[in-house]
Amino acid sequence: MIRTIAGADLTAQDVYDIWRIRDAVFAVEQQVEEEDVDGRDLLSTTTHLWFTDTDGPTSYLRVYVGSDGIRHIGRVCTRKDQRGQGLSGRLMAEVTGLWGDGELQLNAQAYLEQWYASFGYVRSGDNYLEAGIVHVPMTRRAGG
Repeated sequence: MIRTIAGADLTAQDVYDIWRIRDAVFAVEQQVEEEDVDGRDLLSTTTHLWFTDTDGPTSYLRVYVGSDGIRHIGRVCTRKDQRGQGLSGRLMAEVTGLWGDGELQLNAQAYLEQWYASFGYVRSGDNYLEAGIVHVPMTRRAGG
């Protein structure tokens, strides 16, 4: 079952669990040295979606409404021991079901461009470097 919680409704345990999976994937595995905490997690316009097991979140992403009024997907990650089960794909499908009638944007790690394309996202700009990793901006048009 997918947990879906608005940022303003997160418990202290939720925040801990979310930051734990993001730290494991982005800081430890990918060695991202930029701060993860960006002021968006606790906003009422941010929604967190994840699967969990007895060890905590297994796959996670967040969706937030940017200053441009568009929903942005980010922090997509799956715990190392849970990869290959389609969990992130199920989260992406859930996002499409919830907000696919509007435009959705994300900044994909470049090697995942084709994976995101399978959900209807298309490149919307040039590659760029973020946190030492090549990314590509992608958009899914309303109803796309």
